[in-house]
Amino acid sequence: LIPTGKARCMAENEASNQYGASNIQVLEGLEAVRKRPAMYIGDIGPRGLHHLVNEVVDNSIDEALAGHCDAIDVIIHEDGSISIKDNGRGIPVDMHPIEKRSALEVVMTTLHAGGKFDKDTYKVSGGLHGVGVSCVNALSEKLEASIWRDGALWKQTFEYGDPVGAVAKVRDMKDGESTGTLVRFWPDGGIFQTTEFRFDRLADRLREMAYLNRHVYISIEDLREAEGLRDEYHFEGGIIEFVEYLDEARTPIHDETIYIADEDAEVPVEMAMRYNSGYTENVLSFVNNINTHEGGTHVSGFRRALTRTLKSYADKNNLLKNVKVDLSGDDFREGITVILSIKVAEPQFEGQTKTKLGNSEVQGAVESLVFLKLGEWLDDHPKESKRIVEKVIIAAEARAAARKARELVQRKNAFSSGGLPGKLADCSSKNAEECEIYLVEGDSAGGSAKQARDRHFQAILPLRGKILNVEKARLDRILANEEIRNIVTALGTGLGAGEDDFDPEKLRYHKIIVMTDADVDGAHIRTLLLTFLYRHMHALVEAGYIYIAQPPLYKAKKGKQEEYCWTDKQLKEVIERIGGDSPEKVTIQRYKGLGEMNPDQLWDTTMNPETRLLQRITIDDAAAADRIFSTLMGDAVEPRRKFIERNAKYATIDV
Repeated sequence: LIPTGKARCMAENEASNQYGASNIQVLEGLEAVRKRPAMYIGDIGPRGLHHLVNEVVDNSIDEALAGHCDAIDVIIHEDGSISIKDNGRGIPVDMHPIEKRSALEVVMTTLHAGGKFDKDTYKVSGGLHGVGVSCVNALSEKLEASIWRDGALWKQTFEYGDPVGAVAKVRDMKDGESTGTLVRFWPDGGIFQTTEFRFDRLADRLREMAYLNRHVYISIEDLREAEGLRDEYHFEGGIIEFVEYLDEARTPIHDETIYIADEDAEVPVEMAMRYNSGYTENVLSFVNNINTHEGGTHVSGFRRALTRTLKSYADKNNLLKNVKVDLSGDDFREGITVILSIKVAEPQFEGQTKTKLGNSEVQGAVESLVFLKLGEWLDDHPKESKRIVEKVIIAAEARAAARKARELVQRKNAFSSGGLPGKLADCSSKNAEECEIYLVEGDSAGGSAKQARDRHFQAILPLRGKILNVEKARLDRILANEEIRNIVTALGTGLGAGEDDFDPEKLRYHKIIVMTDADVDGAHIRTLLLTFLYRHMHALVEAGYIYIAQPPLYKAKKGKQEEYCWTDKQLKEVIERIGGDSPEKVTIQRYKGLGEMNPDQLWDTTMNPETRLLQRITIDDAAAADRIFSTLMGDAVEPRRKFIERNAKYATIDV
């Protein structure tokens, strides 16, 4: 996808074209990165591994924001390495005036060295705290940097962060060849738990970047596959298409996606939004292309403007005259999908996590623009506006009904034993950090789990049948479901969108473990529970409190020797090992239900912290997670059919 000739510059070129060694500012060295990698990239698991790719891609995106790049190509190579190529200006290779070595080497070997700290080079950048390519270099067995600039192709190789020789000219640039940077690296297997890149994980992030930067062409290719995998992303509709992509499995209540933008303002703002027939608020916010998962001042500005504008429109058009309930901000945001993207020259991210924006001036900028432009849209679209207000009113009435249901539940609990569900076998410890609760499918398995558990820190809550699919239900109906009420009461957090309704600080257990049978029904119950926890207790998912128990699939036994197996591959290895010359004498038991295990077996395989396997549920990509839940659990059939067709080959079907 790298075009030949001069890159097409789509962004307004506010940054200077003079990008050389003198623009590279140096802050500190790399010594600590290899010693404490988690401090710089979050962790050394799959998330940290893929974060390395993000660091390199973000540099290319920053070049695009500055108006110097419009194509980015990512390739996962057969040997497990990965390369990122862009057609930007190329990292400078001339001598750094202070460091007395090439600017490329400085950028690759010095933490916080780069043009991002030089205001003349980049007006906005995602790399404020960005440790950048130097961190990628430090955590790689090998890294190769190829630079096309100053009329030549230049190359430098590094091993474990150190240069293997100086930057060298390879050849002159060919006619029509574009300037640019290519970084290829091999992650250090001695540092990372895994060095295997996942195509889908990278593709989700690159797709997101293409939506946010509509003039950039992005491709990803996986050469590890025999048939080869390749995706290309370019969305002329930008964030309007992003909203439609997220809402594919939802029914919109107005056809036209509302689009508001002022990219020439002091704080450039771009926003797209649409209401759907669902019940959840889905606001994805970005600052300089960084996903601000925890929101911040830009999201606060949007929410205030949305409430003010819709309330003002409804009052002006006499649409609330028969409404007997008070409207809250939550009612105005029910069933809304929003992409909010802003650019800030000097963003302040609270806690240096890059997940919550703290700039106070941003709130007013977003609020005033949205209030003005959304008001104009509502006036120009009276039919659609009336439907939106009607949805808000229904949401308010349902919230009032839910509050009554919640108060009724609380009154009932006040007269019951300690306010906890009767089926709950609670633990004796009151220290939430050490306590865990098992949400168990069925009373019989719940009985075995109650006998198997360590009563000091393990609580058991058996669930009868399948809980409600919350993707298709409002809060009042959700609170009417007995099994969900039992879960909410046991956890202690409350439920609801208001600040006083749900409080994660009141959580009684820091491990919430879903334990279901290894069959189709068990998988469905697990999905229903995860949908509920994701949609209505999202903070618990983000905090890493949700787990899935992994009971074994098989028990292999020969004589007095017996071993549990979690995979077919493991079973084959165990049969070969304990079977020896007579594998036919190995008896195999296939566990389809938790109730097939006696309490001792359940403790040994699934509940003993020393021997069990737990899968922690994490959300790496909020947009992808939201789309999967709405696709699998929502009303629309066609997106679900497409998803099943696309993923059927990965399914394990046991009938």
